[in-house]
Amino acid sequence: MLSVMQANMREIEDSTVRPKVTDAKGILKQNRQFLDYFWDIAKPEREIRLKAIEDLIEHLKQSEKPDELKYSLKRLVDGLSHTRDEARSGYSVALAQLLSVFEEISLKSTLDSVKEKHNLQTAKKKFIRNAAFGNFFGVLALSQSTRLHKEPQVMLECVRLLQSLSHYREHLRDLPRKTMVDILSETSKEVFEEVLLSALQSDLTSALNTPEQLELLLVALQKFPSVLKPKKLKKLLGTTAVITKENMPKLVEVLKTAARSVKKENILPPVAFDLLQASLREDNFEMFWNEAIIKGMLSEMPGPTHYLSFRLLGASLPLLSVAQLEFVVSADVMTHYGQHMLSAQLADRFRFAPEMEKYVSEFMRGCADADKQLVVALGFTQLTNQGYPVVPSCWKDLEHMDLSALQKYVEWLMEGFCKPQLEKCLDFSTRRQKGNQETEVESDSCVVRFRKWIILRLTFIVENHQIKKREDLVMKMARFIFFHSFFDVKKPTPEIPETTQALSVPIDQQTRASISSAFYGLLQGMNTMAVLGDSAEAERRILGVKADGSMWIYCVVQYATTLLNQSKHVQSVQTLSPEQRQGWDSMLESVEDLRKKAKKSSSPEHSAFQHLFLLVGIQMFKAPEDSLELLNDLRTCMEKAQAKKPKKKKEPLWVEVVVEILLSLLSQPSRLTRGVCKAVFSRICPHLTQEALSSILNVLDPNKDEDESGVMVTDEKEKKKKHKEEEERDEEEDDDVEDEEGSDSSSSSSEDDDDEAMEEGEGVDQNFRLDLMKVLQGQNALATEEDGSDEEELDDAAMMKLDGSLSALFLEQKKKIQAKKDEKDRLRKEKVLVRDFKIKVLDMVEMFLSKQGSSALVLGMVEPLLSVIENGMSSETSQQEQDFLRKVADIFRNRLCRAKYYCREIDGREAELHDMLERLIGRAQKLTDSSVSLYYFSAALYVLKVLRGVVSEQDSLRLMGKVDVERVTACFRNALTSFMTKRKSPLTGAMFIDLFSRFPVLCVNLLDTAVENITAGVREHQQGQACVVALRALQSKDVQNLMSDAHRTELHQKVVDQLAKSFEDVECKNKTVREKIVKALELCQHLVRTVHSQKMQVNLELLQKVLKSMNAEGSLQKPGQLEDTYWSVMKLFGILKPKMEKVKKVVEAEQTEETTKKKKKKGFLPETKKRKNRKKPTVLEGKETPASTETAGGASGEEGKKKKNKKKNKRKQQGGEGKETRNQPATKKAKTQQQQQKKKKKGGQQEVDGK
Repeated sequence: MLSVMQANMREIEDSTVRPKVTDAKGILKQNRQFLDYFWDIAKPEREIRLKAIEDLIEHLKQSEKPDELKYSLKRLVDGLSHTRDEARSGYSVALAQLLSVFEEISLKSTLDSVKEKHNLQTAKKKFIRNAAFGNFFGVLALSQSTRLHKEPQVMLECVRLLQSLSHYREHLRDLPRKTMVDILSETSKEVFEEVLLSALQSDLTSALNTPEQLELLLVALQKFPSVLKPKKLKKLLGTTAVITKENMPKLVEVLKTAARSVKKENILPPVAFDLLQASLREDNFEMFWNEAIIKGMLSEMPGPTHYLSFRLLGASLPLLSVAQLEFVVSADVMTHYGQHMLSAQLADRFRFAPEMEKYVSEFMRGCADADKQLVVALGFTQLTNQGYPVVPSCWKDLEHMDLSALQKYVEWLMEGFCKPQLEKCLDFSTRRQKGNQETEVESDSCVVRFRKWIILRLTFIVENHQIKKREDLVMKMARFIFFHSFFDVKKPTPEIPETTQALSVPIDQQTRASISSAFYGLLQGMNTMAVLGDSAEAERRILGVKADGSMWIYCVVQYATTLLNQSKHVQSVQTLSPEQRQGWDSMLESVEDLRKKAKKSSSPEHSAFQHLFLLVGIQMFKAPEDSLELLNDLRTCMEKAQAKKPKKKKEPLWVEVVVEILLSLLSQPSRLTRGVCKAVFSRICPHLTQEALSSILNVLDPNKDEDESGVMVTDEKEKKKKHKEEEERDEEEDDDVEDEEGSDSSSSSSEDDDDEAMEEGEGVDQNFRLDLMKVLQGQNALATEEDGSDEEELDDAAMMKLDGSLSALFLEQKKKIQAKKDEKDRLRKEKVLVRDFKIKVLDMVEMFLSKQGSSALVLGMVEPLLSVIENGMSSETSQQEQDFLRKVADIFRNRLCRAKYYCREIDGREAELHDMLERLIGRAQKLTDSSVSLYYFSAALYVLKVLRGVVSEQDSLRLMGKVDVERVTACFRNALTSFMTKRKSPLTGAMFIDLFSRFPVLCVNLLDTAVENITAGVREHQQGQACVVALRALQSKDVQNLMSDAHRTELHQKVVDQLAKSFEDVECKNKTVREKIVKALELCQHLVRTVHSQKMQVNLELLQKVLKSMNAEGSLQKPGQLEDTYWSVMKLFGILKPKMEKVKKVVEAEQTEETTKKKKKKGFLPETKKRKNRKKPTVLEGKETPASTETAGGASGEEGKKKKNKKKNKRKQQGGEGKETRNQPATKKAKTQQQQQKKKKKGGQQEVDGK
């Protein structure tokens, strides 16, 4: 047997001769790191590709091996036709770097190898695309190697190759032409004239056919003007210049083609920009703009051609002169741009405005000519739609405007406000506006719209701190807006420059209201403005003041005083009574006194009162009566503040009055007022008293909404008046439209209103029911049992009388329903205003906590803020309510509980704070929401921190300051016991972990309670939390330092006993039990490790025995968190997890094989249920059927199997078609059924024919 096997082995060795291993490409000789460079070059990540190229070049420099260089060149050339774009570009860049660094590599041989490897003539059809890309990227690598201009013949071959590649436009698009342009731009004049001109003759001759060829000609003209002289152009194009009337139709078609080609890229085609430069060189810009752009491109429907025109407009701005800029910004391109801006406001529309803003911004940033900047700014300003400029008033392109240009622009805006010359503007109307307006738009309405925009633009210039401006310009704009808000001109005077500009159209009331609101927004911007220029005040970063230290609002008040004193020349729109004028003068006196005192000794009180006086005084032009009352309160308040002793004890202190004034001012919807109130309150925070703070907290108190919302209700009434006025105006404007509608629609609408009113009042009250019964009974219209059914009927007079009574009754009911609806709406709006007011008041609370966090008054804010949070959690869930609640919670958590500075002077308030602590802990246990309970618990920890105070680091562990440790321990022990013994407790284990980590003394006192509840907890969850709390406490080093060795040993033994007891007869029923066991095992692991490491005298035998019994049945040998934790504990006892050996169960495998054999094959029916084959021929005795003779041989048997397989496939296909037809709609089902029937008929006919 052995000899036979040896002979067989010899025969096999002789018969199988191993081929000789060849390494044609030298791959096996390369090391792994070198080959990895080429893999990284083909990766999608750009950073990896660049790093690989850099490493490859460095490796080739250091190695200096010609084989590696040759292999790299071949590998990079092969990779140029890679299927992925990133890989192709990576190999191309790498080849360009290789040719640039190693100049010994011939460009001619490289180009030949590229042509040979990626031959377009011999490539198969499916590889044509890759071959085309391989040739292109090869030429691109040669052009990027910076060596191509040194070898003109190679450059000529590259250009010819690119010309041949232009036929594969479906793959390469315009990339070959762009590369030819790049090569041309780097070519010298001699090489172009001697070598390339003849090769490019055909492309230059047909330059007006395609954008790529035209761009090639324009680049050649720009680069070599001495070669392509007019005579040469005459031979090429037939004209001596490119921009001529004869060439204009072809140029327009080329531009349209270029516009459509960049439709998805949203860029300016280079050929369009080159044409623009050519028109400027040939001094034919206006003809090009009129003929090619306005008459050619804009004649198309809005789309790519329009966007190309807009891009050309933006790109041309830096190239044009002042006259050309004036021509461009006043042409039809601007009009079409304005129409596009209006139409693009609709949803899902392409918006070109951001691109245009970018073009203008780049022009403003790079242009040093103030006249050009002014022309562009005015051009976009004068583009108006029925008087209103299309460009938004908040135009950030003005940030780069020169100071002199800005000065002229502001003067133009002011003159345009006084004397609007709309005929000089480029005004337009959209098609819809032209269709809707039957008559021409009134010029007065256009003037109103234009003036409103100008005021908004002036306000934006002041408020935008990025716009460079001088103080005199800011004051000039503020004076202008203030004057036209509240004054009219009687007689011009040079003392007031604003009176010298007469108004061509008087200002109406609506415009004046918008100007006055813009003025107060302007004041807000001035109050937050940094000091302009370089001065000492600017270095101090003080806001709202000028360089000399005076406030902007003070300068405005001084100007207002000047206007009030010039009653001969100007007249106030809001005439002031003598009492109000006296209040204004006394306000000025008070401000002057405060300024003098501030110069002697500056204090926050002086600046705070000065701010308030000026703010309330400037409000006198808007609401004189309210301002006068506030001024009187302020004056008495200031006198009390300046007095050394209060006159009467019952009178409120000045701080309390100031706080009340600030609260009343905050009720007004004004950004200026809100900002000034915050600035004033920050200055008076150190002087705040408990009563003043209580007045702030009372606003936030949810139980005092009705008392505190009175101010807001008055504001709501004023708003309602404004709404009514606006509704009346809207109704007047809509009268024409309503008159055109028929009476049917009006009657139907009234009926709909009645139905809606009745639907809202579906729950008809009993009073209305009784009234209706009385009306019907009074007219004998109510049928009763005694009356006949249909015998008696009312006459016409009675019916008319009944109709009148019923209509009056239902009208009265409708009014009641509407009154209820209005009341409900009023209450809703009032609630929104009250909530908004409370959000403003929260700013004061936050500021006080940040400024005076160490004040004793902070302790009185804890419980009011908690009540706000608690009530907010249980109230409605509107967005405004959520914002308010989120802000309150953030202030309480970050500004109060986690504040760096807290109250440290609590002498005499220890008992009060302990009572507060007990109240907070007691309330935390009674709540149902755990999130609210967390805030109460955090507040209790804050109070505990205040009681402990500042303790030195050495004694910080044992000393607790002024804390009554026994009382506090009892309080927290009750809370911990409640958490462990109640099923539904709002407290959590994380709360006590936080307590233990921050106050180790309390942790030592409460640790016994936590350990007892390891087994005494009411549920598995509480028992697990007890384990977690005990584990965190035992891990704390501070707790370990506070306990003696004997105490620690006793505690550890107690924990061991509790754990052993908890592990007895435990069953992993559900997820909760498993989590509890995991936490107990984690505690056990720490305990055993500590006992072993510190050699504590703790008996662990019982625990080890119980742990062993847990795995008696081997149920803890599967992978999982519970099992892993268990075996990590057992490892500490020296018991390792047994390894599970994988044994193949041969017996089971054999049994499964036998069962599978016994199973019936799927798809076969029993003999009793098989359909008889009617087509089968009858078998005669002594004769064989043809089928039996055929299947006797092997070939015939194979054919029979094939037929059976075909039948099975047909059945499967029919079954699949049946499934598909079930899911198809009815029409498709009918079609498929008809097709199947036709197939059956054809099959039957064929069978008949066969028979």
